[in-house]
Amino acid sequence: MIKGDKKIIKGWVFYDWANSAYNLVITAAIFPIFYENVTQDHYLKKIGQEVLNDHQRVMIDFLGLQISNATLYSYILSISFLVVAFSSPILSGIADFTGNKIRFLKFFCYLGSLSCISLYFFNPEYIELSMLSVFLASIGFWNSLVFYNAYLPEIAEPKDHDRISARGFSMGYFGSMILLVVCLVLIKVFEVNARWSFVLVGLWWAGFSQFTYFVLPQGHQVKIKREQKGRIWQGFNELKKVLKEFTQIVELKRFLLAFFFFNTGVQTVMLMATIFAKEEIVDMPDSGLIISILLIQILAALGAFTMSRLSEKIGNIKTLIFVVILWICLCICAYFTRYATQFYFLAAGVGLIMGGIQALSRSTYSKLLPETKDHTSYFSFYDVTEKVGIVVGTFFFGFIEHLTHSIRYSVLSITAFFIVGFFLLLWIPRNKKTNLSAS
Repeated sequence: MIKGDKKIIKGWVFYDWANSAYNLVITAAIFPIFYENVTQDHYLKKIGQEVLNDHQRVMIDFLGLQISNATLYSYILSISFLVVAFSSPILSGIADFTGNKIRFLKFFCYLGSLSCISLYFFNPEYIELSMLSVFLASIGFWNSLVFYNAYLPEIAEPKDHDRISARGFSMGYFGSMILLVVCLVLIKVFEVNARWSFVLVGLWWAGFSQFTYFVLPQGHQVKIKREQKGRIWQGFNELKKVLKEFTQIVELKRFLLAFFFFNTGVQTVMLMATIFAKEEIVDMPDSGLIISILLIQILAALGAFTMSRLSEKIGNIKTLIFVVILWICLCICAYFTRYATQFYFLAAGVGLIMGGIQALSRSTYSKLLPETKDHTSYFSFYDVTEKVGIVVGTFFFGFIEHLTHSIRYSVLSITAFFIVGFFLLLWIPRNKKTNLSAS
């Protein structure tokens, strides 16, 4: 594989275009609103009310338990991320051993896209089966990113990682925004059932990813002795070897620890923002919520490139410290946000820094990696850190809501993750390697 090949880089970037439809339509925009509406309608019909009373929560019977719809949603996501966290290191070791990342990427892409299509049949009467589609779609999306991200250090030189990573996220934001607009036109203008949006996401994801599969090579293969057998066993051995190397790199260890905390905050906010707005913003119509999400997408693309340019001037770590401070301020502001106009300004702020911190975190980690062919195994640690963080964050969010009966306190509590991440970023050694400017 020749680093810097424009066709391969374009193919890699295009997967962001394909998969980000899930992140926007399913996790951020249409499905959370759909989920809130159908579960609320089912609950009101069950208890014989027309509208919810003040501070009344929508309760769902799930596996014999009474649980609020917001808490159930956060718990299902938490469990899916836990599955990803445990499975991806083993699968990554196997992928490095066989040198066939593309096969794993395809499998999880198709699992996620088919699960999105199956959301068309979502029915609160069969909530356990319906939430299984949410669960599997999440596993497909996040596990596919392990193998996708692992290609970055193989296709580009470290000096280009920030720019290419930002380009990927920006392509994802624009692509998913186009599909969201198409879905909104179908729903609002042609009065098509919102369920068809989930089908379109699955087709978009699987369809546009074909260009990526056409140009991306299989990936580096780790050479082993012919007599060694057993892919799962070799996957464990590969992971063990990488773990031993990983523990000897101080900068990488400390960055990943900081990443665990600040990214926990970022991902939890992104996953639960729509639920928060739906329940806590008093004058927010569904159309206004969609507009705010589109605003986030537009500004996120701009923010990704802005943070990439800033990192060229002051370095990756300093840029991340600056962005984490902004996240702390936004979480505090969210606690006091009660009206739609305020929420639009909040969404604009989130958009400007959301894309930047995601793109910069991915490229910073890739720059800190040693010279190796075990990129998938190394990125599995990045992915496990991210997913365990999301498990902690979404569970913590749901647990605080369960204790306090208020999502506002859940949002405010997320600031703790950003504060810890801020101090851990300061703990990373200052040297030429961790300055990480593009120059």
